Amino acid sequence: MKIIQNYIDGKLLNPQENQWMDNVNPSTGKVYGQIPLSTEIDVEQAVQAAKRAFPAWSSTPYTERSRCLSALADLISKHADALALAESIDNGKPVSLAAHVDIPRAESNIRFFASAINHFSSEAHIMENTAINYTNRKPIGVVACISPWNLPLYLFTWKIAPALAAGNCVVAKPSEITPQTAYLLSELCIEAGLPSGVLNIVHGDGPTTGNAIIHHPEIKAISFTGGTSTGAHIAREAAPKFKKLSLELGGKNPNIIFADCNYEKMLNTTLRSSFANQGQICLCGSRIFVEEDIYEQFKSDFVAKVSKMRVGNPTDPATKMGAVVSKSHMEKVLSYIALAKEEGGEILCGGKQVIPQDTAIAGGFFIEPTVIEGLKYDCRTNQEEIFGPVVTITPFSSEVEVLKMANSVEYGLSATVWTENLTRAHRVANELQTGIAWINCWLLRDLRTPFGGTKSSGVGREGGFEALRFFTEAQNVCIEL
Repeated sequence: MKIIQNYIDGKLLNPQENQWMDNVNPSTGKVYGQIPLSTEIDVEQAVQAAKRAFPAWSSTPYTERSRCLSALADLISKHADALALAESIDNGKPVSLAAHVDIPRAESNIRFFASAINHFSSEAHIMENTAINYTNRKPIGVVACISPWNLPLYLFTWKIAPALAAGNCVVAKPSEITPQTAYLLSELCIEAGLPSGVLNIVHGDGPTTGNAIIHHPEIKAISFTGGTSTGAHIAREAAPKFKKLSLELGGKNPNIIFADCNYEKMLNTTLRSSFANQGQICLCGSRIFVEEDIYEQFKSDFVAKVSKMRVGNPTDPATKMGAVVSKSHMEKVLSYIALAKEEGGEILCGGKQVIPQDTAIAGGFFIEPTVIEGLKYDCRTNQEEIFGPVVTITPFSSEVEVLKMANSVEYGLSATVWTENLTRAHRVANELQTGIAWINCWLLRDLRTPFGGTKSSGVGREGGFEALRFFTEAQNVCIEL
């Protein structure tokens, strides 16, 4: 049994009330570890540790903060294989995906902000012959970072790195479903010599641990990635206390395919954008809209490729799809497939739970990659976030029609557009109600760019200097000449 501990004030500690939760391997369905169910007492201990550390850390030269983060990134690189295997076991994703995407991106996140803080600048405004104004960017103090289960270390580091680089001290909560790599990171923080109390990792569930964090009066800012309903709860609780909020929430993203696209590139990328990480990425294109002229060809070719995707043991290099993250999530995804049938959809491939022949993973939570057609664009299946290996395909005849369908949902995180017509690409991107529009690509990320969504997909932007601005307070200083 793998026993996970909290990381508070530079030490690995058991929860003070000795309450624990099971950690389940989704590819076997079996408990393989225990994680703390931290209470208000543990959160208070973490906050006080962060509060004590803040004066020294915030006044530490940015070059030294940069060096500390770079040392941590070096250790992630050194232990990349072990981290990738832990991520696969904890999350159910293929170990090849964790090794090529999750862990390298976690390292890149920390390296990026270790470098970015060296180039972070503020503004000056001169009033001719009167005064000069300049802007101070000061760390906030104790901040909270709450990350989700789908990209555990990837998104955990995406939050803590800018917060630490800017001079804040952090109380962080990884998802209780996938806590293993955050725990391993805490061991690396000790090895890297990160000062005690600068980063504190408190494990537990949302109702107990998460609520204790968001309600704590000395936590001044909250960065959260997760479901829209949880984000709404955090906003209701934190906004009256005037905490700064960054909320990266759900998505129901359109993938718009025009007839003049680069067909082979589009087809291969659409396979990935539909089912990467078992469809458990908030950026996956779960609603595929195809121009009528190529709809039948696309349907035939896409279904043929999807049908060949191998679902199986995440540790097998040949596996293209692993397990979804939990039994309850598997049941949720399967319930939406059943709903799609009720709403008149036709299952073109997939649609069922996979019972592996390999006895080692016979109890795992596996679902066939599923393609559905024949649904109205405004039905529940096409409007609600499923967050699993399920996509719908729908034909369209005009830009006006596809934009109406694409923008019909409450979400506005990302979209993908496939066309070789440059004018159309700009025009359609401008009309899409999303925070990100990828043209002829998907998940091509420059860490300098702002990341986030519109409508129910979130509040604020992460990434680049946007993140450093969020984790600082701006102060205007005006000096009369």
